Amino acid sequence: MVLTLLSETESTSVETALDRLVSFTKNDMDKVNSLILSRTDSHVEIVPKLANYLIEAGGKRLRPMLTVAAANLFGPTNGNEIFYAAAVEFMHNATLLHDDVVDESNMRRGKPAARIVWGNQASVLVGDFLLGQAFLMMVETRDLDALGILSKAATIIAEGEVFQLVKTGDLSTGAEEYDQVIRAKTAALFEAASEVGAMASGANDVERAAMRTYGMELGRAFQLVDDVLDYGGGSGSLGKNTGDDLREGKMTLPIIIALKDGSKAEQDLIKSALGNQDTDDKTLQSIVAILEKTGALQHTLAEAEKCASAAENALQAIAKSPTRDLLGDIAQFCLLRAY
Repeated sequence: MVLTLLSETESTSVETALDRLVSFTKNDMDKVNSLILSRTDSHVEIVPKLANYLIEAGGKRLRPMLTVAAANLFGPTNGNEIFYAAAVEFMHNATLLHDDVVDESNMRRGKPAARIVWGNQASVLVGDFLLGQAFLMMVETRDLDALGILSKAATIIAEGEVFQLVKTGDLSTGAEEYDQVIRAKTAALFEAASEVGAMASGANDVERAAMRTYGMELGRAFQLVDDVLDYGGGSGSLGKNTGDDLREGKMTLPIIIALKDGSKAEQDLIKSALGNQDTDDKTLQSIVAILEKTGALQHTLAEAEKCASAAENALQAIAKSPTRDLLGDIAQFCLLRAY
């Protein structure tokens, strides 16, 4: 795959791929959404209020859609994919609640973060509630193999978040350490979501391995593009929430590259803004210009392109079908979000 400047017609394929996935998984996702809503219920009033506040705020629900799409790749399913998909979404939302507390974020999905509305303590505890419900749903499938995969993913995600916290503001952080972070904190859940979906329709070892690789590479591409979007996307233009990672001191690949390839003055400017919540838009615009000048944003997108291509290539081990082609298109969707 060669990523070039997209025409308006080509850009519409971003929505088309996602819309096709939404349409393809609609019946299963209706069941998943019903299960999600039922499992947020609690006699403690704040629990469903806070949980549903985040869950109903939007989001693509890409991860659970991957689970049910993967389940339809290999034949009739056993029904477990509905529980797996709901568990995956609960795990994802739990990490969002926890992340917003750790990062002291004020906004999430265009709304005040749950911690702003209900406080840090409630956000952390409801996140724990969602994790507990996720594991209960896994247990109900009575599939210890799938339980092991999702449990391991939860552990890896937590490790990734801790490692990112340790590396916050650490100017010695390199590209390999950055990749270690995104493999753990983001790609591990994509990987697990894809594999357990395949398991629900009896995928063999080769097919499961292909879906693991697909999910891992898709997750890496997704996070690389997210880290470009934090600086305005491929165009480098400022937008809503631009610069959050910089102000939080996160050592993402664009910053790592710019610190390596920028001039002394450019490096000093980035260092002064990194982790500084008071960094103003003028300074941020100057840093975006540095990222453009050093090629940091385009280099990061090129890495995302490699990951998306690897995800597509992994699917070649699976029999060709419209569903396989759709999953390949989703890998390109992750790239096109930056344009």
